[in-house]
Amino acid sequence: MSRLRMIAILASTLGLAAVPAGAATFVYVGNAESQDISVLELKAGGDLTPVATIPIPGPAEPGDTTPLAVSPNQRFLYAGLRNEPYSVATFSIDARTGRPTYVGSGPLANSMAYIATDRSGRFLLSASSQGNEVTVSAIGPNSVVEETQQTVPTRPNAHCILADPANRFVLHTSLGGDVIYQEKFDAMSGRLTPNDPPTRSVKAQSGPRHLIFSPNGKFVYLVSELDGSIDVFPYDAAAGILNKEIQIASSLPKGFSGKPWAADIHITPDGRFLYVSERTSSTLAAFRVDPENGTLTSIGSYPTAEQPRAFGIDPSGRYLLAVGQLSNSLESYSIDQANGTLTRLKDYPMGKNPNWVSFISLP
Repeated sequence: MSRLRMIAILASTLGLAAVPAGAATFVYVGNAESQDISVLELKAGGDLTPVATIPIPGPAEPGDTTPLAVSPNQRFLYAGLRNEPYSVATFSIDARTGRPTYVGSGPLANSMAYIATDRSGRFLLSASSQGNEVTVSAIGPNSVVEETQQTVPTRPNAHCILADPANRFVLHTSLGGDVIYQEKFDAMSGRLTPNDPPTRSVKAQSGPRHLIFSPNGKFVYLVSELDGSIDVFPYDAAAGILNKEIQIASSLPKGFSGKPWAADIHITPDGRFLYVSERTSSTLAAFRVDPENGTLTSIGSYPTAEQPRAFGIDPSGRYLLAVGQLSNSLESYSIDQANGTLTRLKDYPMGKNPNWVSFISLP
Protein backbone atom coordinates (compact mmCIF):
# COMPACT_ATOMS: atom_id res chain seq x y z
CA MET A 1 0.00 0.00 0.00
CA SER A 2 1.32 3.44 -0.96
CA ARG A 3 2.12 6.06 1.65
CA LEU A 4 -0.46 8.44 0.12
CA ARG A 5 -3.16 5.83 0.31
CA MET A 6 -2.32 5.10 3.95
CA ILE A 7 -2.68 8.81 4.74
CA ALA A 8 -6.04 8.97 2.96
CA ILE A 9 -7.37 5.95 4.85
CA LEU A 10 -6.18 7.28 8.22
CA ALA A 11 -7.71 10.70 7.55
CA SER A 12 -11.04 9.15 6.57
CA THR A 13 -11.14 6.81 9.57
CA LEU A 14 -10.27 9.48 12.11
CA GLY A 15 -12.29 12.27 10.54
CA LEU A 16 -9.28 14.44 9.80
CA ALA A 17 -9.28 17.27 7.29
CA ALA A 18 -5.96 16.39 5.70
CA VAL A 19 -6.31 15.04 2.16
CA PRO A 20 -3.13 14.17 0.26
CA ALA A 21 -2.14 16.64 -2.45
CA GLY A 22 -3.30 15.35 -5.80
CA ALA A 23 -5.96 13.05 -4.29
CA ALA A 24 -9.06 12.56 -6.42
CA THR A 25 -12.40 12.86 -4.64
CA PHE A 26 -15.45 10.97 -5.87
CA VAL A 27 -19.09 11.44 -4.90
CA TYR A 28 -21.66 8.66 -4.69
CA VAL A 29 -25.39 9.46 -4.58
CA GLY A 30 -27.93 6.76 -3.79
CA ASN A 31 -31.10 7.13 -5.90
CA ALA A 32 -33.90 4.98 -4.47
CA GLU A 33 -36.60 5.08 -7.14
CA SER A 34 -34.21 4.54 -10.03
CA GLN A 35 -32.28 2.03 -7.86
CA ASP A 36 -28.88 3.25 -8.94
CA ILE A 37 -25.85 5.22 -7.84
CA SER A 38 -24.75 8.44 -9.47
CA VAL A 39 -20.96 8.72 -9.49
CA LEU A 40 -19.25 12.09 -9.92
CA GLU A 41 -15.73 13.43 -9.53
CA LEU A 42 -15.29 16.55 -7.41
CA LYS A 43 -12.82 18.82 -9.16
CA ALA A 44 -10.75 21.70 -7.85
CA GLY A 45 -13.02 24.71 -7.52
CA GLY A 46 -16.04 22.59 -6.69
CA ASP A 47 -17.13 21.50 -10.17
CA LEU A 48 -18.60 18.01 -10.46
CA THR A 49 -17.94 15.79 -13.49
CA PRO A 50 -20.26 12.79 -14.06
CA VAL A 51 -18.37 9.48 -14.08
CA ALA A 52 -21.09 6.83 -14.32
CA THR A 53 -24.55 5.73 -13.25
CA ILE A 54 -24.35 2.27 -11.69
CA PRO A 55 -27.45 0.09 -11.25
CA ILE A 56 -27.91 -1.67 -7.92
CA PRO A 57 -28.91 -5.30 -8.52
CA GLY A 58 -32.09 -6.24 -6.71
CA PRO A 59 -35.89 -6.49 -6.99
CA ALA A 60 -37.62 -4.49 -9.73
CA GLU A 61 -39.82 -2.69 -7.20
CA PRO A 62 -37.74 0.16 -5.71
CA GLY A 63 -37.46 0.91 -2.01
CA ASP A 64 -37.99 4.16 -0.09
CA THR A 65 -34.34 5.15 0.32
CA THR A 66 -30.89 3.82 -0.53
CA PRO A 67 -28.53 4.09 2.47
CA LEU A 68 -24.82 3.96 1.57
CA ALA A 69 -21.72 3.12 3.60
CA VAL A 70 -18.00 3.34 2.74
CA SER A 71 -15.41 0.92 4.10
CA PRO A 72 -12.70 2.50 6.27
CA ASN A 73 -10.03 1.66 3.69
CA GLN A 74 -12.06 3.45 0.96
CA ARG A 75 -11.99 0.35 -1.24
CA PHE A 76 -15.65 -0.69 -1.00
CA LEU A 77 -19.08 0.92 -1.16
CA TYR A 78 -22.16 -0.71 0.35
CA ALA A 79 -25.71 0.09 -0.83
CA GLY A 80 -28.73 -1.05 1.17
CA LEU A 81 -32.00 -1.92 -0.55
CA ARG A 82 -35.25 -1.38 1.36
CA ASN A 83 -37.30 -3.59 -0.93
CA GLU A 84 -37.89 -7.30 -0.33
CA PRO A 85 -35.90 -9.47 -0.21
CA TYR A 86 -33.88 -6.94 1.78
CA SER A 87 -30.22 -6.90 0.79
CA VAL A 88 -27.00 -4.90 0.71
CA ALA A 89 -24.88 -4.75 -2.43
CA THR A 90 -21.09 -4.50 -2.28
CA PHE A 91 -19.14 -2.55 -4.91
CA SER A 92 -15.37 -2.41 -5.25
CA ILE A 93 -13.96 1.03 -6.07
CA ASP A 94 -11.47 1.45 -8.89
CA ALA A 95 -8.47 3.22 -7.36
CA ARG A 96 -7.90 5.28 -10.51
CA THR A 97 -11.38 6.17 -11.80
CA GLY A 98 -13.53 5.86 -8.67
CA ARG A 99 -15.95 3.72 -10.65
CA PRO A 100 -17.80 1.04 -8.61
CA THR A 101 -17.90 -2.58 -9.78
CA TYR A 102 -20.55 -4.89 -8.37
CA VAL A 103 -19.05 -7.68 -6.24
CA GLY A 104 -22.12 -9.36 -4.76
CA SER A 105 -25.09 -8.96 -2.43
CA GLY A 106 -25.75 -10.16 1.10
CA PRO A 107 -28.96 -10.37 3.14
CA LEU A 108 -30.37 -7.77 5.50
CA ALA A 109 -32.81 -8.77 8.22
CA ASN A 110 -35.23 -5.95 7.51
CA SER A 111 -35.75 -2.66 5.72
CA MET A 112 -32.76 -0.64 6.93
CA ALA A 113 -32.92 3.15 7.19
CA TYR A 114 -29.19 3.39 7.98
CA ILE A 115 -26.08 1.27 7.47
CA ALA A 116 -22.47 1.82 8.57
CA THR A 117 -19.38 -0.32 8.97
CA ASP A 118 -17.59 -0.54 12.27
CA ARG A 119 -14.21 1.25 12.37
CA SER A 120 -12.35 -1.89 11.31
CA GLY A 121 -14.57 -2.57 8.31
CA ARG A 122 -15.22 -6.15 9.49
CA PHE A 123 -18.88 -5.67 10.45
CA LEU A 124 -21.94 -3.94 9.01
CA LEU A 125 -24.19 -2.18 11.52
CA SER A 126 -27.78 -1.53 10.42
CA ALA A 127 -30.81 0.26 11.90
CA SER A 128 -34.39 -0.58 10.91
CA SER A 129 -37.07 2.04 11.46
CA GLN A 130 -39.69 -0.35 10.13
CA GLY A 131 -38.52 -3.32 12.21
CA ASN A 132 -37.69 -1.46 15.45
CA GLU A 133 -34.30 -3.14 15.68
CA VAL A 134 -30.60 -2.84 14.97
CA THR A 135 -28.46 -5.64 13.58
CA VAL A 136 -24.84 -6.71 13.19
CA SER A 137 -23.56 -8.67 10.20
CA ALA A 138 -20.04 -9.89 9.48
CA ILE A 139 -18.45 -8.74 6.22
CA GLY A 140 -16.91 -11.73 4.46
CA PRO A 141 -13.40 -12.11 2.99
CA ASN A 142 -14.83 -11.10 -0.40
CA SER A 143 -16.33 -7.97 1.24
CA VAL A 144 -19.88 -9.25 0.72
CA VAL A 145 -22.11 -8.98 3.80
CA GLU A 146 -22.97 -12.30 5.44
CA GLU A 147 -26.09 -13.47 7.30
CA THR A 148 -27.19 -11.32 10.23
CA GLN A 149 -25.41 -12.54 13.37
CA GLN A 150 -27.18 -10.40 15.98
CA THR A 151 -30.51 -8.59 16.21
CA VAL A 152 -31.20 -6.14 19.04
CA PRO A 153 -34.85 -5.04 19.51
CA THR A 154 -35.34 -1.33 20.18
CA ARG A 155 -38.11 1.10 20.94
CA PRO A 156 -39.96 2.29 17.82
CA ASN A 157 -38.16 3.51 14.70
CA ALA A 158 -34.46 2.77 15.04
CA HIS A 159 -32.87 5.29 12.71
CA CYS A 160 -29.08 5.55 13.01
CA ILE A 161 -26.22 3.43 14.32
CA LEU A 162 -22.52 4.32 14.66
CA ALA A 163 -19.42 2.89 16.30
CA ASP A 164 -17.42 5.39 18.32
CA PRO A 165 -13.96 6.47 17.07
CA ALA A 166 -12.18 3.86 19.24
CA ASN A 167 -14.49 1.07 17.99
CA ARG A 168 -15.25 0.06 21.59
CA PHE A 169 -18.83 1.33 21.84
CA VAL A 170 -21.86 1.85 19.60
CA LEU A 171 -24.64 4.42 19.76
CA HIS A 172 -28.02 4.07 18.03
CA THR A 173 -31.23 6.08 18.04
CA SER A 174 -34.93 5.31 18.52
CA LEU A 175 -36.89 8.07 16.82
CA GLY A 176 -40.21 6.91 18.28
CA GLY A 177 -38.82 6.10 21.72
CA ASP A 178 -36.91 9.35 22.31
CA VAL A 179 -33.76 7.57 23.45
CA ILE A 180 -30.19 6.97 22.34
CA TYR A 181 -28.99 3.45 23.05
CA GLN A 182 -25.48 2.99 24.46
CA GLU A 183 -23.88 -0.37 23.69
CA LYS A 184 -20.55 -2.03 24.38
CA PHE A 185 -19.02 -3.37 21.17
CA ASP A 186 -16.74 -6.39 20.94
CA ALA A 187 -14.62 -5.57 17.89
CA MET A 188 -13.46 -9.18 17.58
CA SER A 189 -16.87 -10.88 17.57
CA GLY A 190 -19.00 -7.89 16.56
CA ARG A 191 -21.36 -8.44 19.48
CA LEU A 192 -23.35 -5.64 21.12
CA THR A 193 -24.18 -5.67 24.84
CA PRO A 194 -25.98 -2.94 26.83
CA ASN A 195 -23.76 -0.38 28.49
CA ASP A 196 -24.43 1.11 31.93
CA PRO A 197 -26.67 3.04 31.63
CA PRO A 198 -28.11 1.42 28.48
CA THR A 199 -29.86 4.56 27.19
CA ARG A 200 -29.80 8.34 27.28
CA SER A 201 -33.23 9.97 27.08
CA VAL A 202 -33.94 13.15 25.11
CA LYS A 203 -36.88 15.55 25.04
CA ALA A 204 -40.23 13.75 24.70
CA GLN A 205 -41.60 13.59 21.14
CA SER A 206 -38.48 15.22 19.67
CA GLY A 207 -37.72 12.16 17.51
CA PRO A 208 -33.94 11.54 17.73
CA ARG A 209 -32.80 10.70 14.20
CA HIS A 210 -29.14 11.00 13.12
CA LEU A 211 -26.05 11.55 15.24
CA ILE A 212 -22.38 12.26 14.59
CA PHE A 213 -19.17 12.34 16.60
CA SER A 214 -16.96 15.42 16.60
CA PRO A 215 -13.62 14.74 14.86
CA ASN A 216 -11.81 14.85 18.22
CA GLY A 217 -14.29 12.36 19.71
CA LYS A 218 -15.20 14.63 22.62
CA PHE A 219 -18.78 15.46 21.60
CA VAL A 220 -21.81 13.87 19.98
CA TYR A 221 -24.34 15.92 18.02
CA LEU A 222 -27.90 14.67 17.58
CA VAL A 223 -30.55 16.02 15.22
CA SER A 224 -34.16 15.24 16.10
CA GLU A 225 -36.63 14.92 13.27
CA LEU A 226 -39.90 15.99 14.89
CA ASP A 227 -38.87 19.33 16.40
CA GLY A 228 -35.67 20.17 14.50
CA SER A 229 -33.60 20.33 17.67
CA ILE A 230 -29.85 19.67 17.87
CA ASP A 231 -28.55 18.24 21.14
CA VAL A 232 -24.89 18.67 22.09
CA PHE A 233 -23.58 15.89 24.36
CA PRO A 234 -20.13 15.60 25.92
CA TYR A 235 -18.94 12.06 25.17
CA ASP A 236 -17.16 9.96 27.80
CA ALA A 237 -14.92 7.90 25.54
CA ALA A 238 -13.58 5.74 28.37
CA ALA A 239 -17.06 4.64 29.46
CA GLY A 240 -18.80 4.91 26.08
CA ILE A 241 -21.67 7.02 27.39
CA LEU A 242 -23.21 10.39 26.71
CA ASN A 243 -23.16 12.91 29.53
CA LYS A 244 -26.12 15.26 29.93
CA GLU A 245 -26.59 17.61 27.01
CA ILE A 246 -24.97 21.02 27.39
CA GLN A 247 -27.00 22.73 24.68
CA ILE A 248 -30.14 22.28 22.60
CA ALA A 249 -30.05 24.39 19.42
CA SER A 250 -32.57 24.58 16.58
CA SER A 251 -32.19 23.80 12.89
CA LEU A 252 -35.41 25.63 11.94
CA PRO A 253 -35.06 28.84 9.91
CA LYS A 254 -36.37 32.15 11.23
CA GLY A 255 -40.10 32.55 10.67
CA PHE A 256 -40.58 28.80 10.22
CA SER A 257 -44.18 27.61 10.22
CA GLY A 258 -45.43 24.11 9.70
CA LYS A 259 -44.36 20.68 10.89
CA PRO A 260 -40.60 20.28 11.45
CA TRP A 261 -38.97 17.48 9.48
CA ALA A 262 -35.23 17.59 10.15
CA ALA A 263 -33.11 14.96 8.45
CA ASP A 264 -29.32 14.86 8.23
CA ILE A 265 -26.36 16.24 10.20
CA HIS A 266 -22.66 16.57 9.36
CA ILE A 267 -19.60 18.36 10.72
CA THR A 268 -16.55 19.56 8.79
CA PRO A 269 -13.44 17.36 9.14
CA ASP A 270 -11.69 20.08 11.17
CA GLY A 271 -14.68 20.25 13.55
CA ARG A 272 -15.23 24.00 13.09
CA PHE A 273 -18.62 24.04 11.35
CA LEU A 274 -21.77 21.92 11.57
CA TYR A 275 -24.77 21.71 9.23
CA VAL A 276 -28.27 20.21 9.39
CA SER A 277 -30.89 19.68 6.67
CA GLU A 278 -34.59 20.41 7.21
CA ARG A 279 -37.07 18.99 4.70
CA THR A 280 -40.25 21.02 5.28
CA SER A 281 -38.50 24.33 4.55
CA SER A 282 -35.88 22.77 2.22
CA THR A 283 -33.06 24.53 4.06
CA LEU A 284 -29.59 23.90 5.42
CA ALA A 285 -28.86 25.29 8.90
CA ALA A 286 -25.24 26.29 9.53
CA PHE A 287 -23.41 26.61 12.86
CA ARG A 288 -19.98 27.53 14.21
CA VAL A 289 -18.62 25.03 16.74
CA ASP A 290 -16.82 26.27 19.84
CA PRO A 291 -13.45 24.46 19.85
CA GLU A 292 -13.36 24.22 23.64
CA ASN A 293 -16.84 23.28 24.79
CA GLY A 294 -18.41 22.05 21.54
CA THR A 295 -21.41 24.38 21.68
CA LEU A 296 -23.06 25.79 18.55
CA THR A 297 -23.60 29.35 17.34
CA SER A 298 -25.99 29.88 14.45
CA ILE A 299 -24.60 31.20 11.19
CA GLY A 300 -27.92 31.15 9.34
CA SER A 301 -30.13 29.06 7.07
CA TYR A 302 -29.75 28.52 3.33
CA PRO A 303 -32.36 27.40 0.78
CA THR A 304 -31.44 24.17 -0.96
CA ALA A 305 -32.76 21.33 -3.14
CA GLU A 306 -36.38 20.41 -2.49
CA GLN A 307 -36.79 17.99 0.42
CA PRO A 308 -33.10 17.54 1.36
CA ARG A 309 -33.10 14.20 3.15
CA ALA A 310 -29.33 13.90 2.80
CA PHE A 311 -26.19 15.92 2.21
CA GLY A 312 -22.47 15.46 2.68
CA ILE A 313 -19.26 17.40 3.26
CA ASP A 314 -16.21 16.49 1.18
CA PRO A 315 -13.02 15.26 2.94
CA SER A 316 -11.28 18.62 2.46
CA GLY A 317 -14.11 20.42 4.28
CA ARG A 318 -14.44 22.93 1.43
CA TYR A 319 -17.65 21.77 -0.24
CA LEU A 320 -21.13 20.71 0.81
CA LEU A 321 -23.37 18.71 -1.53
CA ALA A 322 -27.12 18.39 -0.84
CA VAL A 323 -29.65 16.25 -2.72
CA GLY A 324 -33.39 16.87 -3.05
CA GLN A 325 -35.76 13.93 -3.01
CA LEU A 326 -38.43 15.90 -4.88
CA SER A 327 -36.16 17.93 -7.17
CA ASN A 328 -34.13 14.86 -8.25
CA SER A 329 -31.08 17.09 -8.16
CA LEU A 330 -27.87 17.87 -6.29
CA GLU A 331 -26.89 21.40 -5.27
CA SER A 332 -23.25 22.16 -4.51
CA TYR A 333 -21.96 24.84 -2.14
CA SER A 334 -18.57 26.17 -1.16
CA ILE A 335 -17.90 26.47 2.58
CA ASP A 336 -16.18 29.69 3.58
CA GLN A 337 -13.16 28.52 5.56
CA ALA A 338 -13.17 31.62 7.76
CA ASN A 339 -16.81 31.79 8.84
CA GLY A 340 -18.65 28.68 7.60
CA THR A 341 -21.10 30.49 5.35
CA LEU A 342 -22.35 28.67 2.27
CA THR A 343 -22.18 29.95 -1.31
CA ARG A 344 -24.25 28.09 -3.86
CA LEU A 345 -22.24 26.91 -6.86
CA LYS A 346 -24.22 24.70 -9.26
CA ASP A 347 -27.17 22.37 -9.65
CA TYR A 348 -26.82 18.85 -11.11
CA PRO A 349 -29.49 16.33 -12.19
CA MET A 350 -29.52 13.03 -10.30
CA GLY A 351 -31.58 9.85 -10.50
CA LYS A 352 -35.05 9.53 -9.01
CA ASN A 353 -35.35 10.19 -5.28
CA PRO A 354 -31.70 10.90 -4.40
CA ASN A 355 -31.34 10.43 -0.66
CA TRP A 356 -27.77 9.59 0.32
CA VAL A 357 -24.37 11.23 -0.33
CA SER A 358 -21.00 9.56 0.31
CA PHE A 359 -17.40 10.52 -0.54
CA ILE A 360 -14.23 8.59 -1.31
CA SER A 361 -10.80 10.21 -1.76
CA LEU A 362 -8.19 8.27 -3.70
CA PRO A 363 -4.51 9.16 -4.26
